[in-house]
Amino acid sequence: MEWHTFGQMLMNIRVGQKASTPDGRTLVRTPEGLCWSGGRRDGVLVEIRGYLFSDLWRIFEDEESSVWAAGREEAEALEREMLENQYEELLSAFREERRHGKEPYKWTKSNSD
Repeated sequence: MEWHTFGQMLMNIRVGQKASTPDGRTLVRTPEGLCWSGGRRDGVLVEIRGYLFSDLWRIFEDEESSVWAAGREEAEALEREMLENQYEELLSAFREERRHGKEPYKWTKSNSD
């Protein structure tokens, strides 16, 4: 059994998988995002709050989550395509700025809002 911090879990969970904490809180990754699974918040999109960062998570699959696993490859291919497109746009803008002798764009807190 492998345990993850919240950030590690976000990096590793795939569409159609669930993650749970030792105290039993469970979420599932659907194509729409992370939703709570079971309990009074069943089906509600997860809001990232401070308390989630102090938990350990175990990733697993079960029959209930297999509904979304069927579309996993398609969803992940779309995510990859969107990331590749963003990367290509940023790379193109960077090269264009360098070609015109401009200082390359720097990401800072002041221009991220």
